[in-house]
Parts: sequence; structure tokens; C-alpha cells
Amino acid sequence: MSSNTGSQGSKRMALIVHSDMGVLSSFQSALSEKGFVTIVARDLATALLAITHHYFDVAIVSSRLAEGGDGWPLAGVLHLVFPSAFVGVLSPTEPDVLTLQSAINYGVREVFLQSHPPQEVVGTVLAHMDGPTEKGRSKRLQ
Repeated sequence: MSSNTGSQGSKRMALIVHSDMGVLSSFQSALSEKGFVTIVARDLATALLAITHHYFDVAIVSSRLAEGGDGWPLAGVLHLVFPSAFVGVLSPTEPDVLTLQSAINYGVREVFLQSHPPQEVVGTVLAHMDGPTEKGRSKRLQ
């Protein structure tokens, strides 16, 4: 049985879920530069369809897809289906206590400010995936 598990020799897969095509395109480009095959989805239904067809090593989800906060349950599903994947959430505002509580409850590894450049977010994701180091920790976005 062949699957893309992120091991050497196979392409790593990423899922980006956001309603804005510009954001999706920027993340797809940043991840492709790092060797990821990137699947993009603009809504919950498309994201769920992608989950049934691919194994993801990385998933970055907007906290707001159609309405405020609806990205969090999707992040939780991704965490349950792909427990070893890096699941991050893009937030339009600085994370507050409720946002951080949601991140913990849904198994999200990192909350990123949507205003940060995708290349910076992808760099942080890769630092986490390659093993947390002091350099990786210092680049965390809050």
C-alpha cells in the first residue's frame, strides 16, 4: 500500500483552507517552493472531500471560512484524522484567551496571524516539523 506519509522519497502533502483566493495562492506558492504538493480549498465541503482523498502532513486552516469560528472544528477533524500532521490556524486578530483555548481543544499546534507573510508561516511550520529548536521557537508567531 502506497501513501504519502511525508517520509523521504515521497512528496509531502499540504492542505490550505481559506475563502480568499489570494491567500490560497500565496500559501500554495510558498509551500511548493519547499517541495510540498499543495491542495487548496475555499470551503468546508471541498476541504472534507480533500481529506478523503489525500494524506496530509500539513494543514493550515482559516479560523473563519463562511462565518466566524467555523474553521476550528475543521482543524479538530484534521487533527483526529491525521494525528501526526502539523495543523495550524490563521487568525485575523491577535490570539486572545478564547482563541488559545480553541487551539488547545481542537489539537492545533500553532495560531498564526493572517497578516504574516505565507513564507514566514511556512518557515515556522517547517521548523516545527523538523523538530523544535531554539531557532524554531524564536520564530513562532503569536
